[in-house]
Amino acid sequence: MKPAGNSTTSLLSEADQNAQAHDTDVLVSGRSVLESEISGLQALSSSMDERFEQAVGLIHKMKKGGRGRLIVAGIGKSGHVSRKIAATLASTGTPAYFVHPGEASHGDMGMITEQDVVLMLSNSGENSELSDLIHYTRRYDIPLIGMTSNPESTLAKHSDVVLLLPKVPEACPNGLAPTTSTTMMMALGDALAVALLDLMGLTPEQYKVFHPGGKLGQRLMSVEELMIAYADLPLVGEDAKMDQALLVLTEKNMGAVIVVDGAGALRGIITDGDLKRHMAPDLLQRSVIEIMSENPKTIEAGALGVEAVNLMTRKAGRYLSSLLVMKDGRLAGMIRLQDCLQAGLA
Repeated sequence: MKPAGNSTTSLLSEADQNAQAHDTDVLVSGRSVLESEISGLQALSSSMDERFEQAVGLIHKMKKGGRGRLIVAGIGKSGHVSRKIAATLASTGTPAYFVHPGEASHGDMGMITEQDVVLMLSNSGENSELSDLIHYTRRYDIPLIGMTSNPESTLAKHSDVVLLLPKVPEACPNGLAPTTSTTMMMALGDALAVALLDLMGLTPEQYKVFHPGGKLGQRLMSVEELMIAYADLPLVGEDAKMDQALLVLTEKNMGAVIVVDGAGALRGIITDGDLKRHMAPDLLQRSVIEIMSENPKTIEAGALGVEAVNLMTRKAGRYLSSLLVMKDGRLAGMIRLQDCLQAGLA
């Protein structure tokens, strides 16, 4: 007869083995889903053709007109994807919003004008809820872009441009839950948004207009938004003595004094480091020109704040506390590392 302790150990080992096997099965299942969706995206990429260009052209023409918007519509899971696509487009400079096809049939159709373009999503292309909206676009000659996997569907047949999704299996083991199909829709929406962004040449500064809040808005703050303006800088003329410079240094309390010529053009900077290097009994009587460092580090006013942080922290263990800001070749201000960090640009 085996000791009781051995029996318990055997039972625990068997339970652990079953748990490990279960965990392995879960990993296999999860990876299988990702592989299925990756295959779908690869098939989608290979199938893209001139119809994608036509869809981008329609939307871009609408944007150039200055009055229209892109209406994105869908039902069920396609509706959820439509909301995300509309949000992505709006945040990248394409006026877009989501309209629920069911609500459109009960009054929201009036939100859609003849200057708009409609992008409608439906994997099957045969949802009955879409029929009124399809009819409305045809009645008022509103451009319709259909995104579907069924080229023979009502949506495909009545669309001006069809973005055809490749027929690939859903990642769901029963082949029922929208998985791979919605992933392809989401990705194709991203492709539209980025293609339109590229066409309009959206800069990071323009992008910030659509993202003024949160971490993204902070990261896109410009140097000009963060800098201390010229009028508030610790300035001394190039003919000044160090006793005057030290008074300005103490009064402004910015850790430096900037030396300018009679026209206000930058000549140099005096930092705490410069004072330490030239410490002597006659320091106060010496000219600022003798003490200053020429060619201080500068940055353009239009640069991003994160670029300034990068410059000030580029060398490990050696930090610059500030940079002088230039605009159109002239001194415009100063940006300090502490101000950048307070603004969240860590």
